Amino acid sequence: MPLSPVLAGQPTYPFVRLEEAKRQKAEEGLRIVDLGMGDPKGIPEEPIRRALVASLEDATGYPAAQGLPELRTAIAGWLQRRFGVQLDPEREVIPTLGSKEAIFSFAQVVVDPAAGKDLVLVPDPAYPVYERGAAFAGADVRPLPLRADRRFLPDLESVERETWRRAAVVWVNYPNNPTTATASLSFYARLAELAREHDFYVCSDEAYSELWFDAPTPSALEAGVQNVVAFNTLSKRSSMTGYRSGFVAGDERAIAALRKFRPSIGTAPQLFVQRASVVAWEDEAHVERNRERYRRKRELFLELFARRGLQVAGGAATMYLWVAVPEGETSETFASRLLERGVVVAPGTHLGAGGEGYVRLALVPSEEECRLAVEILDDEL
Repeated sequence: MPLSPVLAGQPTYPFVRLEEAKRQKAEEGLRIVDLGMGDPKGIPEEPIRRALVASLEDATGYPAAQGLPELRTAIAGWLQRRFGVQLDPEREVIPTLGSKEAIFSFAQVVVDPAAGKDLVLVPDPAYPVYERGAAFAGADVRPLPLRADRRFLPDLESVERETWRRAAVVWVNYPNNPTTATASLSFYARLAELAREHDFYVCSDEAYSELWFDAPTPSALEAGVQNVVAFNTLSKRSSMTGYRSGFVAGDERAIAALRKFRPSIGTAPQLFVQRASVVAWEDEAHVERNRERYRRKRELFLELFARRGLQVAGGAATMYLWVAVPEGETSETFASRLLERGVVVAPGTHLGAGGEGYVRLALVPSEEECRLAVEILDDEL
């Protein structure tokens, strides 16, 4: 049977491999604490669930690709309150089915080899979907290394001018998965300046923007919306992974292109999900409670790693910890050793070659399960 050569050349999605290894150990009778997948286990709060249920009777008909006007208005209102960015909800905001599908498909909308715009730059290490989506769009994909000595920020000044000229998309993700690093507004301003000079899109994945523990983090949109597009989601902010509700906002040309493209792929959230999303974007109290839960779990592991002499790299943000492996071990061997004791972590190499030397812990289990993991690790380290 015919098969896309891009698909045929893709290795198994790394977190599918992790899930298979976890399942095997569970079948052997080992109790598992899963710190591998970044899938929040919290339940969305009651007002959000109530809004969803109340809207079920109005669940007929296909949702429009541009989303409900009241949802676009709620998103624009949140961006104004949170970042001081004023966007037109009609022309500069579009709801999406979570952020993953929008991230995956964006290169299909803007990559144009005939015009010399055939290149997508992606961070390394990173969420694999940036690279995979670009590959399926037929783009040439190049890594932007994220290194500890540069605080896990790409070295923009080392990129050759010809590379910027060919770029259609440059992906950034702060607060960062997996390194937990954060970016300054000056970083975004310089990248946006380059984007306008060379006419590429800064695509800023801001899924973890509300999981910060020292100070609120900026959005790339604060550097101006021209040539800048932000992707965000309720999955992490509001523990609404199963609802699949996010948005793309920013450059008017990009949003117009998405409004043209998205009816063909039919990925608007269901109307009842959109109405629940309005409630979520308009409330901050539940976000503060969610952030506090992550803070408590984070501090459990920080105390353990400080006591055991393991370096926690990155910054004070996201639902992750990016931990340097003990001397003499690789990401894979360290993760395998912990799996033998029932603690699942993601080897850094699952997120790119630049992740060697680290493992990622996702603080998504309950606080009780995190305490159990700390006890197990305290014996193992």
